[in-house]
Amino acid sequence: MISRRCSSLSTVRYISKLSKKQCGTYNHANFSPIERILLRVAGRHTNRSSYNSLFYLSLTVRMASTSKSGKNVGHSGAKKLNRLSLEKSPYLLQHAANPVKWYPWGDEALERAKKEDKMIFLSVGYSTCHWCHVMEKESFENEDIARIMNNNFVNIKVDREERPDIDRIYMTFVQAKSGHGGWPMSVFLAPNLTPVTGGTYFPPDDRYGLIGFKSLLLEVAKKWAQQKNDIIKSGANIVGRLKDIAECRQGLREDDGFPTAECGLLCVHLLATGYEPKFGGFGSQFRMKAPKFPEPVNFNFLFNIYALSTSSELRKECLEMSLHTLTKMAHGGIHDHVGQGFSRYSVDGEWHVPHFEKMLYDQAQIMQAYADAYIITKNTFYSDIVDDIATYVERDLRHKEGGFYSAEDADSLPEPQASAKREGAFYVWTYDEIKSLLDKKISGNSNVRLFDLICYHFNVKKEGNVRKAQDPHGELTGKNVFIAYEGVEKTAEHFDISLEDTRVHIKQACRILFKERANRPRPHLDDKMVTAWNGLMMSGFARAGTAVRSAKYVELATDVAKFIERYLFDKNNGVLLRSCYRGEDDRIIQTSVPIHGFHDDYAFVVKGLLDLYQASFDLHWLEFAEQLQDIQDQLFWDSQDGGYFSTVEDSQMILRMKDAHDGAEPSSNSIACSNLLRLAVFLDCSELKEKAARLLRAFGKGLTEMPVMFPQMTLALLDYHYTTQIYVLGKQNAEDTEEMLSVIRERLIAGMVLLLVDHEQQDSMLLRRNAIAGKMKPQNGRATVFVCRHHTCSPPITSPSELASLLDDRGFSAL
Repeated sequence: MISRRCSSLSTVRYISKLSKKQCGTYNHANFSPIERILLRVAGRHTNRSSYNSLFYLSLTVRMASTSKSGKNVGHSGAKKLNRLSLEKSPYLLQHAANPVKWYPWGDEALERAKKEDKMIFLSVGYSTCHWCHVMEKESFENEDIARIMNNNFVNIKVDREERPDIDRIYMTFVQAKSGHGGWPMSVFLAPNLTPVTGGTYFPPDDRYGLIGFKSLLLEVAKKWAQQKNDIIKSGANIVGRLKDIAECRQGLREDDGFPTAECGLLCVHLLATGYEPKFGGFGSQFRMKAPKFPEPVNFNFLFNIYALSTSSELRKECLEMSLHTLTKMAHGGIHDHVGQGFSRYSVDGEWHVPHFEKMLYDQAQIMQAYADAYIITKNTFYSDIVDDIATYVERDLRHKEGGFYSAEDADSLPEPQASAKREGAFYVWTYDEIKSLLDKKISGNSNVRLFDLICYHFNVKKEGNVRKAQDPHGELTGKNVFIAYEGVEKTAEHFDISLEDTRVHIKQACRILFKERANRPRPHLDDKMVTAWNGLMMSGFARAGTAVRSAKYVELATDVAKFIERYLFDKNNGVLLRSCYRGEDDRIIQTSVPIHGFHDDYAFVVKGLLDLYQASFDLHWLEFAEQLQDIQDQLFWDSQDGGYFSTVEDSQMILRMKDAHDGAEPSSNSIACSNLLRLAVFLDCSELKEKAARLLRAFGKGLTEMPVMFPQMTLALLDYHYTTQIYVLGKQNAEDTEEMLSVIRERLIAGMVLLLVDHEQQDSMLLRRNAIAGKMKPQNGRATVFVCRHHTCSPPITSPSELASLLDDRGFSAL
C-alpha cells in the first residue's frame, strides 16, 4: 500500500522505479502548475536534478490524491500548500508544504497583521542552513505547533539571501538582545514591525537550557493579549535603540584629522594577537579558537601589507600568517579533497570537521586568496588550489548561461533508501568503503597498496577519525573526514615513493572515490543566483585568470558579466536586481515582482567589472562599472554623513543601516571605497576620490580604534594614501605590450590601478575621459609604461627588465 503523504520518500522512490519501467519519456506540459510547484518543493528529498524530482513527486501526488474510483480525495490525501508555493526562492519553496500558513514578506501579510491586530512571527533563514532544516522538521511540520502559530500570529518566511535588508535589521536586534546571532532567526514583531522578542533556533519543547518554541509561542501570545500597550511602548524604545546602533557616529570630528596609515599597522598587530600558530586562522583573546572561519578578507589585507611595506620583519609576519593558514586549510577537512571546493567553516580549530555547506561567496574569495599566494610565492601548491576551486564552481555551481548558483547544502540522505538526511553524509567515508574501492597495489611498487597510502595520507581510521567533541550529535560516528595533517611530502617519505608519484596516486584514488561518491544522493542545490555573489565570483575568476595565466578563467569572468548585464540589470528602470532563478529547461526566471538590488549587489559587481577590465582591457566593462557606480550613488549615498546605506528608502523598513564590518563577506562600504578610488584613476575624476575620503571619515573612528573589524576598509584606507597607478601605452595583444603586462602581473602590487592606453584608438573612453593618459605618449614606437605613486610618475619605461627593477625596489614601497 503506497502512503498518501506527498512527502513520503519511500513513495517517491517507488514511483521513480515504477516510472522508469512504465512511463517512458514525459512532458512537463502534461502537469498542472500546482503539480509542478509540489514537485519542486520536494525536489530536495530525491535526486539532485530538480525536474526529475518534480516528475516523480507529481506522480506521487496524483496517486495520493486520487481514489480507486479516480475521484480526488482532497485534504486527507496530499498536503495542502501555503502561499510560499508561489515563490521562486528555494528556501521558501522548502516550506511550501508546512502546515504553517506562511506568507512571504509583502503587503498582504503586513496589512493582515494590522487589520487583525496580530503579532507577526518572522522566520529568516536560507535553503542550505542545517539548523533551519532542524527547526522546520521539529516545529514547522508539527501540527500542534502550526495550529498555535496560525491561530495567534501572521507568520512570515524570509530568505535572508533574497532580503538581506530585513535580515540585517532584525539580526541587529537579536544580537543586541542575546549577544549572538545566527540562523534560523526567529523574531516576534508588533503589527507596526517593531521587534518584541526573538532569538535563533528554538527546540520544540523546553530543552538544552532553552525555552521550547511551543512554550514561547504561548507566552508571547498571552502577553500580547494582556499587555499590548506595554509591548507597543517597549517596541518604540527598542526601535530607538536600534536607530542609535544604526546611526552610531563612527566618524571623526574635523579636529581629529583624517585616518592615517598607522591604522594598517594596528590592524596587523591585532590580527597577530589573535593568530593561532599551530593550525593557522584568526580569532582573538576574547574569542574561542573554534568554530574557525576562513575570513578571506584577512588574507587580502595581509598580502597587500606584505606588498606595501618596507619592513622585512612586518612582511615576513604577514606572509607567514597567511601562507600557513592557507596551507592548513588546503590540507584540512574544510577542503573537499575528493570533489574540490571549500566548506563554510570548521567546527574545530584544526580545519578538520567542517560544517559541510559550500557557499559561492566563499569559493570566490578563497580563490582570490590562493591566487595571491601563488603570485607571491610561485609555488604551484597554491595555483593547484585555484584550479581546484575553479573546477568545483564551474562543474557544480554554474548555469549554462554563465551565472552561478548560491550554495550546496550540508545535509543529504546517507543512502537512497534512508528516511532522514544527515550532515556531511555525501562527503564522509567508512574505513571499509575505502578499502573495498582502493584495495590494490599501486603501479610501480608491489609492496604498497593504494588503500594504505590514502589511509596514511588522509588520517583514515577503522573506527573513524571524528572525535565526539567534533560531532556532538553523533552523525559522523564511524566515519572519516579526510585531513592531510603532514602534507604529501611526509606521505612520500613514509612509503619511500617519489613526490610526483605520490601526487599521482593520491589523485588516482580521489578520482575513484569521486566516481563512487557520484552514486550517493547529492545535497540540495540552492539554484538562486545572487547578484552580489556573482560579482564576487567575477572578481575571483578575473584575478585568478591573470595570476595563473588562464584565458579560460577570464572568459568565465566575462560570462558572469554578460549574465548580469542580460538577466540581472533592469534596463528599463536602470537598476540591478537582487537575484534570478533557474526554471524549467534551465530557463532564467524572475519573481512576479522582482527584488531590486541592495548596495552590496552594486558594490560587488562594480568591483568585479573593474577586475575584469584589468584582466581583459575590454572598455565596455569599465563603462558598465561607471554606470552602476552612478546609480548606486543616487540610490544609497548618505549625503549628510557620508558612506552608503545598505538599502534604498522603503516605507516598510523601520530603519536604514550601513554595512561596515568585514566578515565572511567584505562589507559593501569597504568595497565601494576601493571602487571609488579605482574609478577616480580610470576616469581621472577627483570628485570620486573626495567621495571615498568622506566614506573613510564616516567610519574613521572604527578604523582608528579597532581596524581588525574592518580589514578590507583598512586596506581601502591604505589605497587612499598609496594608490599605485600603472599606465601601459601600447597595442593590446602586441608582443611588446604583453611583455610589459607579464612583468606587472607576476607581482602583487598593492593598490594597483592598471590602465591599457592605445593611442591608435583616439575615440576610446580612456582617452576621452582621462586627461593624464591622453598626455602620455609611447616612446620610439614601443610599448611604454608609466608608474605613478605619491603624486609622482616615473620616467617612461620601455624595457621589461627596467620595469621589473622599479616594481621590485622596496624604496618604492610606502608603509
